[in-house]
Amino acid sequence: MTLTFTLDPDLTPGLQADIVSLWTEVSNAGGAVGFVPPVTEDEVRVRAQRQFAGVGPGRPDRLLVAHETGTGMLAGVLFFKDMRFELMDHWRMLKRVMVHPKLQGRGYGADLMAEAERIARSWGLDGLRLTLRGGLGLEKFYGCCGYVEVGRVPGAIRVAPGDDRDDVTMWLDLR
Repeated sequence: MTLTFTLDPDLTPGLQADIVSLWTEVSNAGGAVGFVPPVTEDEVRVRAQRQFAGVGPGRPDRLLVAHETGTGMLAGVLFFKDMRFELMDHWRMLKRVMVHPKLQGRGYGADLMAEAERIARSWGLDGLRLTLRGGLGLEKFYGCCGYVEVGRVPGAIRVAPGDDRDDVTMWLDLR
């Protein structure tokens, strides 16, 4: 199967609910997207509403969704975050990069990242930045997508007492 991408879809209540469900499933499968499992949809919805508030007509952030072609299932999402600072208008931060756990291992994550890069290049951006939770091997995945580690704060993310993870910053230079 392949993915069908939509940039800036209408953020209907149905799509919002689908993203909250995806975010919850990714979190409960161990994905590092702002939570530590177990988490409920109600807990995710609170954070999702803040993320959704920056997206839409006249708002600075952008949403990219990926549906599996054929099934129509929401396969993945990511947000392009505008830093809301004129001196940083030449790049964007990627937030909440997620692929549905049932669909992982099919190359969809790499496809989602490639589409984000294609879009960023079409906007004339100089780069994309993202942060990740260390200890999960995500540096290798993003490295395969062309990102390089440019910063690391040791132990900045406390997922449980005695379990601190590094906050890692990665950059994709588009110049």
